[in-house]
Order: sequence, then structure tokens, then C-alpha cells
Amino acid sequence: MSARLAPDIHSAAGLQALFAAVAGQPAIGLAVSGGADSLALLLLAQRWAASLPAAPRLHVYSLDHGLRPEAASEVAMVLEAARALGLAATGLRWSGDKPAAGLQEAARQARYRLIGAAMASDGVGVLLTAHHRDDQAETVLMRLAHGSGIEGLKGMAQLVEIEGVLVHRPLLALDRATLARVVASSGLVPVADPSNLDPHYERVRWRHAMPTLAGLGLDAATIAQFAARMGEADAAIAQMAEACFADMVALDGFGAASIALAPFAGLSAAISTRVLGRVLNIVGGRQKPRALGQVERLCAAICGDDLPKSTTVLGCVVRRKGETIAVAREPGRAMPGDALLLPRGELVWDERFRIVNASDDPGLTASVADYLPRHRLEAFLGFKVTAPAEAIRTAPIVRDTAGGVLSLGGWSFDERISVQLLID
Repeated sequence: MSARLAPDIHSAAGLQALFAAVAGQPAIGLAVSGGADSLALLLLAQRWAASLPAAPRLHVYSLDHGLRPEAASEVAMVLEAARALGLAATGLRWSGDKPAAGLQEAARQARYRLIGAAMASDGVGVLLTAHHRDDQAETVLMRLAHGSGIEGLKGMAQLVEIEGVLVHRPLLALDRATLARVVASSGLVPVADPSNLDPHYERVRWRHAMPTLAGLGLDAATIAQFAARMGEADAAIAQMAEACFADMVALDGFGAASIALAPFAGLSAAISTRVLGRVLNIVGGRQKPRALGQVERLCAAICGDDLPKSTTVLGCVVRRKGETIAVAREPGRAMPGDALLLPRGELVWDERFRIVNASDDPGLTASVADYLPRHRLEAFLGFKVTAPAEAIRTAPIVRDTAGGVLSLGGWSFDERISVQLLID
């Protein structure tokens, strides 16, 4: 859907266009705070569902973050409004101590965690949020100010997983004023969260700047269109980077990577940075945040033949090895402790390997291989081991209660265990 072409929310076809991505879901959650945006989501979703011959089940979730005394009554208002529309509704509360710093991010994580748990209990598979075009514009401006690349400047995606919750944002083509009119015409009175006016928060400062930018021609619609075009550019670069990754990168059973130097150095910076970022993400155990500036600097050093003998970036050790760049997991950096493999269970180890116990044996343990002599490794594997020492030290090893080795890295020596290196 074009960022400039908003659907007609007063027509059945327009409502169907808004919610088309979730039309096949049997049950849909709505995150409703009581503000104008989320109340508009509630009203539009209810009208859409009412127009269908076989409507999905809608369930409203409203969370009291425990930060303002008025929040409890606001949640009660949302529940009453939802039930008056014939929808199931659940009130939740974030209890316990709150952090002094990073409060908004902590609140966001708690919100999705608590709503996600309630959704799982209610059999709801997707959550709708009320993010709209103005939110998108503010997000793009913040990311631009923070030096984001194309991947960040495409803004918020319509469909995304957050804290384990599948989230859909159906209102990204609509502006704040349109949503406010929907609520005003319904007779509902939205709540006003004072934090939305507090310039202590960066998003609020950008919101206050938006009228000035709009006067210069940089309004929310223009920024949203820019985000859509960045999304198209990002998809094109991702497609090219995927092909280059397949051609130039080799991953071994220890979770290490080697990059063919000559063809890699011949790529455009946008593509080589994307390829290198993916390698670091896989090998380094998906370190967060993924710092674009660090990846760009490392990429420039590799392509400019200025790479130090050895350097560490985002949980990885990177060095030149002949005509390749070798990338291995950095030892000692947030490595996981010993983990029991439950019978018929699985675990994701160091965000790099999926290890499955296909047996009923409860005594299997995954741990860090650490220092294993190469001659012992070669006896296990049956071939000469040339992987970097760091890769060997940081690979997972699974043992039984007698100390027998059942798997090492991505190799399994026993039918009870299967191991997969995660590359996506």
C-alpha cells in the first residue's frame, strides 16, 4: 500500500484493505491503551470484523504500566468500551520495580511480554498495534539522526516479531488526525498520557519539530514515502547480498566463516557491508545492537587491505588468512554455561546452534568445547582440522553422564543427538 495512498476507512473495501494481512487469522489481539490512536484501532477493527460473514475473534488487551495513578481507570475505560462493542477484553498490569534509566524501552519490553503471555493463554496468534503514519515519520527521523543505514530508514515494518509476539501495524498509511476524527465521531473520549508531551523523550522532541519540517515540505506523508522507497532499496540490496553470501562465504561445523577476499573486495560498499554484517551476526551469536558503524569500518579495513593481524568486532575474532577473511566466535565473550538437554527436547545454544535430544535420555549436557587438542578433534572427526582455534574453543560439545562425546560443533556421533548451525 502506498505511503501516500490511504484507504477509504469509511468503505467496506477500505477496511478490508487495512486488515487484509490478518484476514485469515482465527483470533486477533488488539493493543489498546485508551489514547486516540489505539481507540481508533479498536473501532476500525470492530467495524471490519462486523462486515465479514465469518469474522475472526477479536480480543482487546490493555496494560497498566504502573507508572501513573490514572492508568488503572484508563484500562477500565478501555475494557468497558471493548465490551460495549461485543469484544473480549483483558486488563494487565506491569508490577514490580521500574528502572531509573531506559524506562520507555523497559516498558515496551514488559508490554509485549505480558500481552504475549496473555495471547498465548487465549489462543491469539497476532497482535495489532495503532502505529500510524506520523509515528513512522518520527521513527525515520530518529533513525536518520542516529546514523541508520537503508535497513533502518525503511522505518517500521507492517508485520514484525517483537519479544516473541507477532505484531501487525495496519494503520501505517493513516495519519494521526484521521484517527482522531474516527474516535471523535464515536463519542469516546480518549485519555491523554502526559509522557506524550514530555520533551525529555526524543520521540516527543521530533513530534514537536514536525510542523516546522512540514512547512519546509518534509511532512509525514513525504517521510513515509521516503521510508517506502528505502524499503524497496533495502529489498534489492538484500537480494543481491543473499546471492553474494552464497557465492563468497563458507561456514564450517564449528560455526566459523571464511570469506573469499578478492570477490568480496570487489562488491559495492552497500552489498559488502550487508554480507559482512550477516556473517558477524551468525558467527558472533547475534550480538545486539548490530552496530552499522562498526561493520562499515571493518568492511572498509578489509577492502582497503588495512585489516589488523587480528581484531574483535561484535563477538567475533576477524583476521586475514591467505586469500580469505576468517571469522570465528570470540572466546569468553558471554559464552553460555552448561545446559541440560531435556528428553525429546531441544535448545538453541549461543544463538548459533540448534541441538536436539531425540532420545529419552535425561543425562545429556551441552557445554563449551573449550581447549580440545587438535589430534583429539581429528580422531573424532576423521579429517584434518584447519578451523581457527577460537572457533574450536567456542563450539558446543554434548556429553552423556559417562563423559562420552555425542556431538561436537555441527557434527553428531550418536543418533540421540542432532545439531544444526543457524544461518538465518
